[in-house]
Amino acid sequence: MVRRHDSGTGRRRPGLSGRCGEEVLASRDTTEIGDNRPPAYELDADQQLILDQADRFARNELYPLAPRMDAEEWWPEHAFPEIGKQGLFGATIPEEYGGAGMDLLAAGLVVQGFGRWNHAMALSCVAHDNLCLNNIYRNGNEAQRRKYLPDLCAGRKIGALGLTEPGAGSDALGSMRTTARRDGDHYVLNGGKIYITNGPVADVLLVYAKTNREKGAHGISAFIVEKHFPGFRVAQKLEKMGYRGSQTAELVFEDCRVPAENLVGEEDRGVAVVMSGLDLERAMVSPLCLGVAERAFELSLDYAKTRQQFGKPIGSFQMVQSMLADMYVLVETMRTFTYRTLAAAARVEIGDGGRGDIHKLTAASAMFAADSVHTVLDKAIQIHGGSGYIWESEINRLFRSTKLLEIGAGTTEVRKMIIAGELLKDLRP
Repeated sequence: MVRRHDSGTGRRRPGLSGRCGEEVLASRDTTEIGDNRPPAYELDADQQLILDQADRFARNELYPLAPRMDAEEWWPEHAFPEIGKQGLFGATIPEEYGGAGMDLLAAGLVVQGFGRWNHAMALSCVAHDNLCLNNIYRNGNEAQRRKYLPDLCAGRKIGALGLTEPGAGSDALGSMRTTARRDGDHYVLNGGKIYITNGPVADVLLVYAKTNREKGAHGISAFIVEKHFPGFRVAQKLEKMGYRGSQTAELVFEDCRVPAENLVGEEDRGVAVVMSGLDLERAMVSPLCLGVAERAFELSLDYAKTRQQFGKPIGSFQMVQSMLADMYVLVETMRTFTYRTLAAAARVEIGDGGRGDIHKLTAASAMFAADSVHTVLDKAIQIHGGSGYIWESEINRLFRSTKLLEIGAGTTEVRKMIIAGELLKDLRP
């Protein structure tokens, strides 16, 4: 984590607020963390405070919302502003723009804490905080930062990323059909996006479109689109198997007029924005999976201690003990890999993503975390038996979440291609 920045306002931002947050920031005012910092797979005292605060807030404020969010695909409009008030958005954003001035590991710890108690809200926070907010900060100009970041950090506005299209999933860049053409002081966007997290509720969207078809994947540009721009609409809200409270939509752009000043970076240079952003997105898959797995293990351990069969707790049976031991090993290995990857990804410079060790590492971490949480939840359902198969149970809600992160942010198969491609890059012609 980095030393906190002065906001220039002469006052302390509560930033990861409350008593824990104040202690984190106070320690940053006087101490530069250097060679005495614990290894990347362990948390130092400041980082543990961040995780504890996120966990406490999520348990008290977000956990009670989870059953209704799942049952009705309901979106609690008050949640994002409350998260913003706690300073739990914008961990990677300097304080001058309303953020906390920390790093990607701090952002991941917030997601881990949220994932334990309301994984649907945690997913929406990742799309908002990492895919939209952090991308605009990393790739936008100063005017764009000052216009959009403060409201996004405060949770007054909700962010989303528009990349995937109906005919372009794993081949999101090469098969992209959404186009943007310059028309005076505007770009005119036409096309559609699908499976967009936060799509139905987003105020600000980072959208990719082709500005030069002849260049293929290298003719893509990024734009900031606001929900009120003429020609933009939500075509439909999509109902899902898991993460149901996290809103997902199909979006349509019909001669959508976007001010030219909302071009992010240079025209036809959006592929660099996409690739570095995807590596950071994959890094954030892991703490979400970790939070879900931690909660599933906790529920299963408690159930094994209290559920009686044949006159004794089921935890006394070796078959159940075997499943619990396997779950414990997976959760602890996920934790180590997650923290290592977040620490490495935090050092990625703008434009450095999409290749090299970090490309391989984030793909591997996401693949392992998604596979592991699937296995943990499968064993958790087995331990819970019939009660785990009931739709309304918490463990069932967690189980239905497992498949998404084997698909989103690049499928397991794509992750394997990335890993193998980097391992065998010397064989490329």
